[in-house]
Amino acid sequence: MIRQYKYPPVYEWKSLCERPLQNQENLSEQVKSVFDKVKINGDKALKFYTEKFDKVSLEDLKVSESEIIEAEQSVSDELKSAIKIASENIRKFHNSQQEEKKIIETTKGAFCWRESRVIESIGIYIPGGTAPLFSTVLMLGIPANIAGCKNIALCSPPDKNGKINPTILFTANLIGIKNIFKVGGSQAIAGLTFGTETIPKVDKIFGPGNQYVTSAKQLALNYNLAIDIPAGPSEVLVIADESSVPDFVAADLLSQAEHGTDSQVILLSNSEKIINEINIEIKKQLKDLPRKEIAEIALQNSKSILLNSIDEAIQFSNIYAPEHLILAVENAENFTDKIKNAGSVFLGNYSPESAGDYASGTNHTLPTNGFAKNYSGVSLDSFVKKITFQNITKKGIQNIGKTIELMAEAEELMAHKNAVSVRLKYLENES
Repeated sequence: MIRQYKYPPVYEWKSLCERPLQNQENLSEQVKSVFDKVKINGDKALKFYTEKFDKVSLEDLKVSESEIIEAEQSVSDELKSAIKIASENIRKFHNSQQEEKKIIETTKGAFCWRESRVIESIGIYIPGGTAPLFSTVLMLGIPANIAGCKNIALCSPPDKNGKINPTILFTANLIGIKNIFKVGGSQAIAGLTFGTETIPKVDKIFGPGNQYVTSAKQLALNYNLAIDIPAGPSEVLVIADESSVPDFVAADLLSQAEHGTDSQVILLSNSEKIINEINIEIKKQLKDLPRKEIAEIALQNSKSILLNSIDEAIQFSNIYAPEHLILAVENAENFTDKIKNAGSVFLGNYSPESAGDYASGTNHTLPTNGFAKNYSGVSLDSFVKKITFQNITKKGIQNIGKTIELMAEAEELMAHKNAVSVRLKYLENES
């Protein structure tokens, strides 16, 4: 079960925040080999790796219209309704992130502003297997649609029957994604990176995946592609005080532990009594989980830590920089200003991390492995570039010209200086 620590000194906090090391031996070489073969052989290589890793031989990599119709018929009306409600909430929240152009006159006659331009071609990777993440289709596809991405390619691994999970297909079709491909793993990322006879080349790749997918996304950066965020195993950190409900906290910790054996959960509290009650409840709830074996292994790499105060717990959390942070404490809103590093924050006893994963509206594609110190989660901004503009009038160049000349000359860049000087001289002669 969860390892317990009591009042660790501050100098030990950094080591307690270290994530379990993943076995990277030969991983990069394997992924590079896949990339090389896909770059040369295109669809042929994709089909080879699909047969090798997914144990299915495919004639066509692209999902057909009839497969989408068939998938839609197999999803229950109740689940369809739930997905539509989540879709509306996610759309509402991401619509609010659109910015208006603001023209700023920095100096009299010098106007500067910034405009967004869509990244036209993007790739979305959706894991299949034991946990087909159809919710991630909403989290990535909806802001891509709002931003105006013209070309969206979605890749997901097929099952042994050569089918993609029907709920993934229904969700993609619901939000208008038509180019769906039955390709998974690092070979899917390679296909999106280079383009093949079937899969289009994209400019940016989004979506979670196993260590091979993560390594492939990092490798894609070497080929002038962008990726959403560096990714690692999923994680949650819960800060709980005497006002927390042990049943709730245990459920939150287990909801993250069931993601995978490499997931990590951290419990911080200023109450040993609460920690003990939560641990008892974890044991109770664990018995009934279908993914019990996965959660048990994840819990072995997890920690509960007794600290002196909630303020101290937040200081520890800022060092850890969790993907998900739950404040199950009294007056949780009063602590928000003290949170410096976190992917997404859940306040109070009735804000489970699952809400953000599915239907509250915020995005669940978040930085893990400590990257919340320097990365944001996916948002509307992830699907656009920002271009700056400036328009300088005659009066404007006269106002800032001398400043530019002096600075350029000091850097010994005389052509830079001259680009201003010729204009000032022209205006002087004109007058």
